[in-house]
Amino acid sequence: MNFIFIAVIVLGAIALISSVVLYVVSKKFAVEEDPRIGQVQEILPGANCGGCGFPGCSGMADALVKGADAGSIDGLNCPVGGASVMGQVADLLGMAMANVEPTVAVVRCYGTCEHRPRIAVYDGLATCAAMHSTGAGETGCGYGCLGCGDCVRACQFDAIHMNADTGLPEVDEEKCTSCGACVKACPRNIIELRKKGPKGRRVYVQCVNKDKGAVAKKACAVACIGCGKCEKVCAFDAITIENNLSYIDYNKCKLCTKCVDVCPTSAIIKVNFPVKKAQPAVTAQPTDTSASVEQLMTAGKEREEVKA
Repeated sequence: MNFIFIAVIVLGAIALISSVVLYVVSKKFAVEEDPRIGQVQEILPGANCGGCGFPGCSGMADALVKGADAGSIDGLNCPVGGASVMGQVADLLGMAMANVEPTVAVVRCYGTCEHRPRIAVYDGLATCAAMHSTGAGETGCGYGCLGCGDCVRACQFDAIHMNADTGLPEVDEEKCTSCGACVKACPRNIIELRKKGPKGRRVYVQCVNKDKGAVAKKACAVACIGCGKCEKVCAFDAITIENNLSYIDYNKCKLCTKCVDVCPTSAIIKVNFPVKKAQPAVTAQPTDTSASVEQLMTAGKEREEVKA
C-alpha cells in the first residue's frame, strides 16, 4: 500500500514540476500575434485557394498587416473576395487601396475535334499530367489542350467545365474568381489569367503552338502560324511574335479588333463584343428602258444611212 501511495506522490510531483516548467517556457518564448491579423482573416472569404500567392487566408492576412505597417498594401489582392473585400481590409488597416482591375481565366486553345483531328489513341491514366508526360497526346499538336479535365478538378468554384462537343474546357466568367488553380493544374500552360476588360471585352490569341507555320497549320486548322499580319496592323505596339507565336499584351491592347480581322487562321478571338449589324443591300437604280430602246433605234438608223 505504501508503494502505491509513494508512486502517486512521485507522479503528482513530476506533473506539478512539468507544468511549472511548461508555463515558464511558454511565457518566455511566447510569440505575440497582432490582433489585426485575426480581424483581417475574418474579413477574408476563407477559401484558402492560394490565388493570392500565400498559403491560405491566414498567410494573406499576415502579409496585409505587415504591408500596412510598412506603409503600403498595393500589390496584394484577394481574387476571391475582389474589390469589396479588399476595401474592407483597407478600411480596417487605415490604408488606401489601389483599384485592381478584375481578371478571368481564359483557355488559349481552340483545337476542337473539328479543327484538330485525332491521330492516335491514348489508353492510360485519364489525367492531363499523365498524358502530357507520354508525349503529344492524341493529336499532332504537342501544345494544345489534352481534354482530360485536370483544370475542372482543380477548380473549387465550379467555374470551369469540359464541353462534350468540342472536347475543350470552358470558363464561366461569372463564377471564376481568378484563383489560378486551373492555371497551375494545366501541364501545357494553355490557361491564362487576363484582365476582364471594359464590359467584359477581351482580345487574345487562342493558341500556344510554337511550331513553325506549316507544321502548326497541319496539326490544327486554327493554329497561329506566326505570319506577322496582326503585329503589322496593330497601332498600339500590343502584339509581339516570339517563337513563331503571336501574343497580345492586354495592358497595351485598345480592343480595336483589327488583328482579329486580318488573322488568316482565325487564331485571334474577341469576346463579348456586339455583333456588327449587316450593311443594307444597295438597290440597283431602275433603268429607263424606253430611252435605251430609242437609243438603239437611232443608232440602227444611222448605220443604215451610212451604208446607203
